[in-house]
Order: sequence, then C-alpha cells, then structure tokens
Amino acid sequence: MANIKSAQKRMRQTVVRQARNKSVRSRLRTAVKKHRAAEGAKPESLSATYSEIDHARKKGVIHKNAAARYKSRLAKAARKSAAASS
Repeated sequence: MANIKSAQKRMRQTVVRQARNKSVRSRLRTAVKKHRAAEGAKPESLSATYSEIDHARKKGVIHKNAAARYKSRLAKAARKSAAASS
C-alpha cells in the first residue's frame, strides 16, 4: 500500500479507470463476436459494431490503428459474404 497521499489517490483513480475500460472493452468484444456469429449479417449490425469500435477508440481503450483494423476486417468479411450469397 502506498504511503504518499498522491500515490493513494492515483491507486483509487486507477481502479475506477480499469473498471470503466473493462466495461467498454467487454462491450466491444461482445459486439464483434455477435456480428461475426450472425449468419448473413445485416448492414445495421455492421453499423452498430462500427459504433462500438468508434466508442472504444474515443474512450482510449483501443489504439487508433486497432480500431481501423477491426473495421477493415469486418468490412472485408461483409464483402466476402455478400459476394458468396449473390
């Protein structure tokens, strides 16, 4: 346990931030998994997943390039499934 008052405060802040980040990251991963698991995913589903990715990026939970990578891979899979169905 920290003895310095500012270090104690930093520890309290870290706990709160970890909980918030965990929540955002969990929502992101759930959205991506749901989208990937859905058969013939709809554009609305893709849009909602993009929104979760953007939210996580805005909150600083994931890196800018990681967000772009997620979105790129989802779009690529959507194009592939659209081509296969037509």
